[in-house]
Order: sequence, then structure tokens, then C-alpha cells
Amino acid sequence: MTEKEKMLSGRLYLASDPELAAARERALGLTYRFNQLLPWETEEQQRILRELLGRIGTTFQINQPFRCDYGCNIQIGENFYCNYNCTILDVAPVTIGDNVLFAPNVSLFTAGHPLDAELRNTGLEYGFPITIGDNVWVGGNVTVCPQVTIGDGAVIGAGSVVTRDIPANVVAAGNPCRVLRPVAERDRTYYFQDRPVEP
Repeated sequence: MTEKEKMLSGRLYLASDPELAAARERALGLTYRFNQLLPWETEEQQRILRELLGRIGTTFQINQPFRCDYGCNIQIGENFYCNYNCTILDVAPVTIGDNVLFAPNVSLFTAGHPLDAELRNTGLEYGFPITIGDNVWVGGNVTVCPQVTIGDGAVIGAGSVVTRDIPANVVAAGNPCRVLRPVAERDRTYYFQDRPVEP
């Protein structure tokens, strides 16, 4: 089994493997080119992202800067919006559904290191996948840890550290992130209420 196969299957692997090092170098070059483009060079931005990522829908916007380890392990659905300064460590598969919004400074970390120092010092690493469902909104400065699934329609509050699965159609926040309440009818009507304008 190659180090890449170990990496993608959740086994301990060596990131120093030449095949993996070359793949990271490719991603580093593509993200560098993407991040150096002028903001209105959207056609070239999208071309680079299509070359970098494993899959992405037809309608998307990823604001600069954007960083990832490999790119090819990221699968993104339709109508994706990603605000500034997103980092995705995709040593394991990252799957993002349709109609997903990322606020600034969202970080998805599939990568991890052994807790035992002696084992960690050998250079062995691991990666577990992250899955984000459809219609999810991830707030600013959110960190999603390895082996987490966020269900369809969930909203993750700003500053959260998501260490375990979040069910569908809930508002969740905190460190560690926990469910606060379901997304409800009041969340649909709230924005249509008349309110006095503060002076």
C-alpha cells in the first residue's frame, strides 16, 4: 500500500513520501497563482480552481486568499460561496454540498498527528474526512476538526470549534461546538418584521 493510499484510507502515513510531496507542491503552485491574481480576473481564478480541486459546481466564488494541501481531495457542489482566508487541509476527502456559505477565516482540518510524542516524532500523520451537507452556513473563524459531518441546513456560529457531528437543521455554536436549537419558522419570519430604525 502506498503512502497516498494509507493517507486516503485513514491509516498512519508519511507525508514526506515523494509522491505526496509532489502533489502538495502542485497545489502550492496553483494556490499561489490563484492568490496573486487581481480580484476582477475571475475567469482565470475559476480556471485555476477547476484545475486545483477534485470537483466543483458550475456556480461558485472563492475569495482570495485560499489555501489547501492537495486540492484534489476537495469535492464541492453547486452555488458555493467562500469568503476571505479559507484554509482546507485535505489529506482526507472533504465533501461540501450545494448552496453552502463560508464566512471569512473558515478552516477545515482533516489532518492530525498522534497524541503519543514518540509516535508523533516519527513523522507519521493521519487524516479523517470532513463532510458538509447542503444549505449549510459556516460562520466566521470556525474550525472544523477531522472526522466531522455537518448535516443539511445547519448553521455554525462564528468562532466555533466543531469537534463532533452536527445534525441537520440546527443552530450550533461554541468551543466545543454544540447544538443550541433547531432552525425554526421564526428564522424565516424574523427578517420581515417592521422594526424602528435606531437614530
